[in-house]
Amino acid sequence: MRKIVILFLCIIPFLGHAQNDVLVLTRRGFHVRSYTVGDHITFETVYGQWFDGNIDDLHRDTVYMNGQAFSYKEIGAIKRERTKWNNKVNGVLLTTAGVGLFAIGAINGGIRGDAAKQWYTTSGYIVGGALIAGGVALIVTSKKYYPLGGRYKLQYLQIGRH
Repeated sequence: MRKIVILFLCIIPFLGHAQNDVLVLTRRGFHVRSYTVGDHITFETVYGQWFDGNIDDLHRDTVYMNGQAFSYKEIGAIKRERTKWNNKVNGVLLTTAGVGLFAIGAINGGIRGDAAKQWYTTSGYIVGGALIAGGVALIVTSKKYYPLGGRYKLQYLQIGRH
């Protein structure tokens, strides 16, 4: 029985997988995001071309993706990926709801024959303004990318020997 346990413990390293190298995106020295084999990445090269896909391999300062090899120093910008929320669509919906709230208030006030200053209440101004402001904020933050070289830097961390 002991021999089987010892044999099993000796075989474990052969069945395990080693860690991969890591690309680390930092902002002024602080960690923002890290990328490793299998992660989805969208980046722009220093030549102005955008590439999108999963990282196939990281080896000796080279990123292999979609059958192509890139030096990590050729990456000029990395696009931020949002998977749960689509800020642009949600922002347009919120802005439309805020404008619609003001439009309904004006139409109802006109039908009732009220004076223009009585069409809206304080809460109507607050809710409508908050919907429009929130929608515009989501639209502004919809496309974000990290330009490398100034505040943002991309570091290649080699784990182990190759």
